[in-house]
Amino acid sequence: MPLVTFEALPDDGRLWVFPLGRALDPSEVDRVLERVDGFLESWAAHGVPLRCARSFVEGRFLVVGVDVHVEAPSGCSIDALTNHLSALGEELGTTFVHHLPVWFREGEAIRCVNRAEFRALVAQGVVGTETAVFDTTLTRVEAYRSGALERPAASTWHGKAFFRESPAGR
Repeated sequence: MPLVTFEALPDDGRLWVFPLGRALDPSEVDRVLERVDGFLESWAAHGVPLRCARSFVEGRFLVVGVDVHVEAPSGCSIDALTNHLSALGEELGTTFVHHLPVWFREGEAIRCVNRAEFRALVAQGVVGTETAVFDTTLTRVEAYRSGALERPAASTWHGKAFFRESPAGR
């Protein structure tokens, strides 16, 4: 099934955000999009083509959405997508499917650190509740379209995980 734009997907469409371990240069982005588009154009669940869209954000985040009203993706189809991206990531010397790090904006740059490092940056006052973070846990097309991928830390899971008061501080 041909790819569509995110605007063509329903708000309750299923969404995946695949963060990359490093930023890609423009030629790598072109290569990734060509390979991803080729995969998505034939992506199917139990033989039924999936109506889907993709976007590439900030050279670091591949976003894929599916219209669940046409056909919902199956476990096998999701596995096929993640396996395809894993192989592509290996070719590029990076990964598409690692969700444990924290991605945040520092000036014009996007940094990727592990959670312990992010917690240390919070303790040092380097990052705060207004720091723009990238929420790779989004699962609905509506959230992506509304700009929820990049938001202040306080309005994401990061706010709960890294900025809550300790019992002693209350």
